[in-house]
Parts: sequence; C-alpha cells; structure tokens
Amino acid sequence: MANFYNDNEDIKFLFRHLDVARTADIMEENYRFCAEFDYAPENSDDAVDNYERILETIGQISADEIAPTAEETDIVGNVLNDDGSVTYAPGISNALKRLSQADMMGFTLPYRFGGINCSNLVYTMSNEIVSRADAALMNIYGLQGIAETINAFASEEIKQQYLHGMSAGWTGAMVLTEPDAGSDLQAVKTRAYQDEDGNWFVHGVKRFITNGCGEVLLVLARTEPDISDGRGLSLLVVDSGPTVKIRRLEHKLGINGSPTCEIFFDNSPAQLIGDRQRGLITYVMSLMNGARVGIAAQSIGIGEAAYRAARDYGHARKQFGTAIDTFPAVRELLVNMQLDIQAARTLTYYASFCVDIENGALRGLESEEAKNDKEIRKGHKQLARKIGRYNKVLTPMSKYYASEMSMRVANDSIAVLGGSGYMKDYACERYLRDSRITTIYEGTSQLQVLAGIAGVTSGTAKTIIEDLLDNTWTKEVQPMIDQIRQGLELLDECVAFVKEQPGAIHRDLYARKLVDMALYLIVGVLFCDQAMANDTKHAVARRWLAWRMPELRMDAEMIKSGDTQIVDDFEILAGPVPVVE
Repeated sequence: MANFYNDNEDIKFLFRHLDVARTADIMEENYRFCAEFDYAPENSDDAVDNYERILETIGQISADEIAPTAEETDIVGNVLNDDGSVTYAPGISNALKRLSQADMMGFTLPYRFGGINCSNLVYTMSNEIVSRADAALMNIYGLQGIAETINAFASEEIKQQYLHGMSAGWTGAMVLTEPDAGSDLQAVKTRAYQDEDGNWFVHGVKRFITNGCGEVLLVLARTEPDISDGRGLSLLVVDSGPTVKIRRLEHKLGINGSPTCEIFFDNSPAQLIGDRQRGLITYVMSLMNGARVGIAAQSIGIGEAAYRAARDYGHARKQFGTAIDTFPAVRELLVNMQLDIQAARTLTYYASFCVDIENGALRGLESEEAKNDKEIRKGHKQLARKIGRYNKVLTPMSKYYASEMSMRVANDSIAVLGGSGYMKDYACERYLRDSRITTIYEGTSQLQVLAGIAGVTSGTAKTIIEDLLDNTWTKEVQPMIDQIRQGLELLDECVAFVKEQPGAIHRDLYARKLVDMALYLIVGVLFCDQAMANDTKHAVARRWLAWRMPELRMDAEMIKSGDTQIVDDFEILAGPVPVVE
C-alpha cells in the first residue's frame, strides 16, 4: 500500500539527519508528562519512535483517503448554503474526520488539552505530506497555529474553552484581511468595542478569509479608535454563530477545496486574547510566522506531487523509439525540479528546527533552574536572542523560496508532459493552479524578500552561514565548502556596496538578488553537511553549487554595477499606463 511518508526517501533522511530527538526533549520537558499521560513518551528514543509512527499514520491517510479525492474536491469545491453555512467537498469532510479520529488535529498542543505535543519540525513534515495529497486540505489542517496562538497568549479560561475542542477536530480561521487592508494590516477598520458590562463585540467586514466558516475565529480588530496604526489593534476570538455571516465564497484559480470567505461580523460576541493593542505587533506576527512556514511546507508538497507526475510520465512516455527521460533537455528539467524541491525542503525543515530551538530556550527561561541560576538563565536568554534573529531571516526565506519553487516545478511538470500536461486528464494543471497562491497569501514573495533583506544587510544571514560552516568537513566535501566561502566573500562585497549607495533605492531594487545569494549559500552549506552522511546528497550538493554559484556570481556583478535604470527610466521602459476607453 502507498504511504506518502514511507515512499519519500528525502523526508525520511532528514528525519534521521536533523536532531529530532532534541526537539522532542524540548516538547516533553524532561519527559515529565509520562507520569500523568500513559501515551506520553518516556525518553528520547520513545519520542522519536512515536514521531515516526505519527508521520506514517499521516502518510497512510494521505495516500489512501486524501489523494484519491483531490480531483473531485477541486471540481466540486464548497457550497454556501442559504442559511450562511458552508458545506465542504465530501473529500475534505471525510479527511478532517479521519485526521480527527487519528488525533492529528491537536498536533502541537499539550497533552492536557488532548493534543499530541509534537514539535514544529514534525508538524512541518506532516503539512508537506498532507499537501502532496491535496493542497486545499492543508489550508484547513494547517491552521492549527490558531490553537497554538490561543495556547501561547490567551487566559486559562479561554484555553479551556477552546483547545479541547480544537484537538477533537474544531477548525479555525485567521481573520485578518479586509477589502482595503491586505498586506497593510495596519489599515484594518473592523472595530471591537466593550459594552457597559465589559463584554467585547466585533463589527465589520473581513475578506479573503481561508476557512472563515470554521468554528474558532481569531479576529484582528481596532479596539482603540483614536489610534490609526497597528498600535490600535487587538486580537479577539469569536465563535461562529448567528451574528457571523458568510456573505460569499470567492471563485478562485486553485485550491478550490479550501473555502475563502467574506465575513460580516454583526456586533458578534468576542473575547480578548492577551492584552489590548498587541494584536498585530505581537500576536498576529507570531501567528503569521508559523503560517509562513506552513505555506512553505504546502509549497513543497505541491512541488513533490508535480515532480512525481513528471518523473513517472518521462520514464513511461516514448518518442522516437525511446523514453523521453533519456533526452538531455528533459533530464535537465527533472534534475533541476528534484534539486529545487530538496533545497526548499532542507531550508524549511532547518527553519522549523530553529523555531523549536528558540521555543526551547524561551521555555528554559521560565524553568525553575533558570529562576534559581543566573548562568543558566543567561545561557537560555542568549540562545533565544541568537536563534530568534536567525528565524527572522529563515522564516521569510523559506516561504519565499519554497513558494517560488512550487510554481517553477509545477510549470516544468507541464513542460515534461507537453500537451498532455495542459489537459485535465492529468493533475499537473491543478498543481500549477494550486501553486500560484502560495506566493501570495501570508505575505507575497516581494514582502518575504523585504523581510529577508534586513537580515542580509544586518549581517545575520552571514552569521547563519558562518555558524553552519563551523564544522569538521571531510576532504571530499572541502572543495565545495571552499566555493561557499568564496561566495560568502562576494555576498560581503555586495552588502558593503549597497550600504555605500545613497538612499534605499539600490538596496530595494536588488533586495531579491541579495536574498537569493544568501539563500544559495545557506542551502549549499546544509547540503554539504548532508553530503557527509549520504552519497546521494554528495551528488546533490555538487549539482546545487554547479547550478547556483554561477547565478550567485551573476547577481553579484549586477548588484555592484550600480545600475538603477529600472527606477530612473521606469516611465520610458514600462510605457504609459493603458487608457481604458
């Protein structure tokens, strides 16, 4: 029988290569939970074995029950009923039921709320596996970050009210965007107010809300009418109910099994999460960082599905008396697709691992040991700050690269299939449609680059690379490491050059190229580390550098040219704005 975990050698390799046990140690807090919950692991080996069995379960459900219904789900979509409720496609409803029965809907929640207390790294792996089966389903399954946000910031009363239900299968939504507030969430106008008894209510319209028909809605609203920017926003939780009206479902290019809703909150009862005025600055930023890693995982799953369709077709399809995967042009497509996927997976999994390490350090600060020992407290604080800086770079980089990869690979899968790939007889056209949104929601690629460039120009990206380079390399890998060090010197030169230019135009114009350079080097070092453990990865690392280092040198040349013609001659080069008669 097919299993989307067991049949993916790269995920299985990374599961063993990354220090999954360390993430388990963090989540299990010295394995103290086994005394209260008989299903909690007793030690690291037990936890790692448990993680793998969870991934095997996800892989089995994905292969047997989710993937077979993905085509029907894409066609059927969701239905907005006359009473304002939404009916999922049958495949989505069945998948959510099966995942709930398997206890997978409280993936990272503590045991005390019915969760299975897994690390972010393992959750990212599960998101990829589900997305390979049906990217639309992942949009609902992957919204478990809502429960994490409630667990991190809400009162104990609110936690008890919602988290048991979410572990049991309630779904939720991040209710952030509005008709006039998409990327610019500071412009949110939906208001939240209190009555004379102190009860909260939300009133306004939200648009483009993934799974807005879910039971638990986290709503970003303006609680301070006199403050027009992000400082006036708070986060509230609202139950679905008669005052929450789904006004329409969007008709979309792809991920049609995921309902995208316009919602009208008609003075809906609400509860405040955490403190007033921290809704955007603290809580939503935390929520979106997790969501961005989730979209990166979704992108990898789509890319994996598209690659497999192309690889299978290229091997079976014969032209001129031979399989088309013997033609060098097709081989180049397939090899680059595979490397693109592995690069995105390596980067995203490393980012998820770093999230777990940061969370571990923050938990350590709250421990009794840290409270009683200044040196222990200092160590946790330093690690949290260091990895926190890393995550501000790695999270947007992962989302940016993985989503762009997803589009490239889905597009190239159609190229391998040719005319057949353009037809709905094959899933490749669906993968391409599904991939497009990954570069848009939870922050466009351009916004991810803007987030990433700060870490490149500040030197954080360089520190990440140097930290990864601080290793004992084998003689077989050393020549590749030398190439990466040369590339790091070029990146240094480019950053210095950009800083010397007046204003921010040059930096903004070449931000994408600078982020790409740093990204190529980070992935390169990670591949080299993997190469010392696996011969296949040695070939992957060699090919990655042969492919990306020339691009890095070209980017460096363009950055240091000082050319700003795109900005200076924009009106000439872009031409006039078309006049609509």
